[in-house]
Formats: sequence, structure tokens, C-alpha cells
Amino acid sequence: MKHVSIKSIEKAIAKIDNLSEDKLEEVADSYAIAQKILLGYIMSAATEYNNSKLEGLLIYYYCLISEAFSQEKIPLKEISENDIDSFEEPFFKILDEYFEKNNEDIINDFADQPELTKFMMIEISTQDEDGTSLDDETATQLFIVTIAMITLMNKAIKN
Repeated sequence: MKHVSIKSIEKAIAKIDNLSEDKLEEVADSYAIAQKILLGYIMSAATEYNNSKLEGLLIYYYCLISEAFSQEKIPLKEISENDIDSFEEPFFKILDEYFEKNNEDIINDFADQPELTKFMMIEISTQDEDGTSLDDETATQLFIVTIAMITLMNKAIKN
């Protein structure tokens, strides 16, 4: 299985963070077209969690993680409703175990993208350059949804 490297994550951050508003919208649109079902799935979390702060964060991290896979030159097949349905039950079991035991290896083994998982763990637990940080509830929700996204993308890697 091909893994996204720290170098590809850094390149993705440099690209996404330096785009103009219009260019960012173009990138988001292109990734949205490529993975319509996945994007719909992750964006539904903001509604399910009733957390409006989550929406912008999810779009940003969707673009960033998609770009990281692209930078690593890892082609993905389109994720289907069936892919999501078969993923959910094992994922929720893993989450329960992770939160019960607070063992990062559980998430790392399941997602099988160690650098992206580590990156998201750092992202949700550190302050931004301007000193702001996520509230615990939003950080937890963002973590759950991005780990789901990373895992689904990892399972969609073309052989």
C-alpha cells in the first residue's frame, strides 16, 4: 500500500494555503467532481453534528488531503455509497476502541496512512499561528471525519 509522505503533505499545505480565493474554489470544485459521494458524506457531518464551524474546516481539509494524495501521485478510484456503507460499522467499532483505550495505534492501523493520521492529530491539538485553537467538541468531530476521509481514500487507492 502506498503511503502519503510528510513531504507530500507539506507540498499540499504550501499549495492550498497560498491559493487565492478563486483558485481555491477551482481546486475545491475539481476535487468535488472527482469524489462527489465522499464529499457529500463528509459534509453531512456538519449537519449531523449541528456544528456550522465544521463545514469550512471540512472543505479545507478535504482539499488539503486530496492534494496530498495528488502530490504523492496516488491515483484513487471514485468512492461509492457501497464503499461508505461497508466502511462505517468497522470504523465506529475502531473509534469506540480508540476513545476507550486512547491508543493512537488503533487509528493508525485502521487508516493505514500514518503520516496523514499524525498530521491530523497535530492539527486538532495545536493552536494556529494567530493563537486560536479549536474547541474540544469541534476538534473531536473534525478528527473523526478526517480520519474517515483518509481511511476511505486509502481504501480507494488504485492498484
